[in-house]
Amino acid sequence: MEWGGAEDSCLRPIDRDGKLLCPVPDNYTLKEAELKMGSSLGLCPGKAPTSSQLFLFFTVGSDVQPGTEMEIIVEETISVRDCLKVMLEKSGLSGDAWHLRKMDWCYEAGEALWEEDAALKELMLSSGDTLLLIEGKLPPLGFLKVPIWWYQPRGPLHHWKSHQDQTNCTFSQGGVWRANSIQDAPSDAHAEVSLRYLGDVEISEDATLGELKSQVSLPPAARTLLVIWLLPAMTLPSFSEFSIPSPAFLRAWTVESRRPGRLLRVHYQRLREYKLGQRTEICLEPLQKEENLGPQHVLLRTQMRLPGKRAYALPVDLVWDTARGWTAGSLRHRVADFYSLPVEKIEIAKYLPEKFEWLPVPSWNQQITKRKKKKKQDNLQGAPYHLKDGDTIGIKNLLVEDDDDFSTVRDDIGREKQKAFALGRKKRQEALRVRSSDVPSGAEMPPRPRGPEASLSIHVGSFR
Repeated sequence: MEWGGAEDSCLRPIDRDGKLLCPVPDNYTLKEAELKMGSSLGLCPGKAPTSSQLFLFFTVGSDVQPGTEMEIIVEETISVRDCLKVMLEKSGLSGDAWHLRKMDWCYEAGEALWEEDAALKELMLSSGDTLLLIEGKLPPLGFLKVPIWWYQPRGPLHHWKSHQDQTNCTFSQGGVWRANSIQDAPSDAHAEVSLRYLGDVEISEDATLGELKSQVSLPPAARTLLVIWLLPAMTLPSFSEFSIPSPAFLRAWTVESRRPGRLLRVHYQRLREYKLGQRTEICLEPLQKEENLGPQHVLLRTQMRLPGKRAYALPVDLVWDTARGWTAGSLRHRVADFYSLPVEKIEIAKYLPEKFEWLPVPSWNQQITKRKKKKKQDNLQGAPYHLKDGDTIGIKNLLVEDDDDFSTVRDDIGREKQKAFALGRKKRQEALRVRSSDVPSGAEMPPRPRGPEASLSIHVGSFR
């Protein structure tokens, strides 16, 4: 490759994966460029950015593939709007339905650059940062863009079922969920959550949760533009197919890790007070009756163990009043009353879906330690339970089954897959470590020379 000499070239560090990093400014010292012994440099065409310029990577969409990013050099005083225009022009794109987002630490779409008139320098952007060019115009200031999902728990709510095919949704980078048809999963504790994407809405931060439910659940013709208005080419389907009597028959959750996360329970509270953020997604769950949960109530998904089988019955919602404390005894009595069983004839456990494990909730007698005869801290809000809304509680009826096993066959499979994944990752890391080392495998490293020893004197002042 030929170019016009040293004045039209620059030095760029190369990382372990062979990626060219941000060019080193010509006036930098080696220390300022953070170059060390053994660093790899590439001599590349093009001038390095000046002290008043930024070298930025960018890519179209949120699916960042290493080595596919485009590059630009812009003045640090350029506005977000003008920077967006430059990126669109270089990408061969047009239109005003685009916005910029920073790339977060896990290489996904992060914080949006909302202030279009702000300079890149004011937003603390620096050379080497990666921006994502995302399709879709940002909502006006003071409004939230909220993706809405329909949450269908697998339980005794069959009369709420939509006439359309049930779908299971999986998550991809950038907050885009794709729905794929699946067959009904077994009725165990960690059957896949069924989420159906309805659309994005823009709603004022000053609107209440009740107004959000009211506007979303109304037919499209009855929705007002005062509180909520739909994005172009995005329309929510009529909820008449679900036969919702009123918005009070809807329960609202935030979506976290592909599942319902935080329960939004106060109808008259403003969305601004929930501190949802600009990337929060909400799923709506149908109810058989109106619900008005207070701050002392905890909503749990309970499942009865099927005797003689390593499986559970369909989940049933249980509301637990914690006004008298988050104690194991209080929860056990509530579960026993709910299922009309003697409290001493049940065992309960919280399900940990990320580990495919069950954490038993012991009775008071089981909490007495053998050594100190001292009662342990009895608060299910704290470690190791961290009980919260939406958690699954497995129940075992000791009248028909008396053993310590709460797990299912799918738990066994899930744990084996996790072990295989961890082992594979360890092998890949070990192989990468061997390749990145200059020392042949099996060779011993020479001992590091020790510096001369120096005497150490400690002076203690007098404080009399």
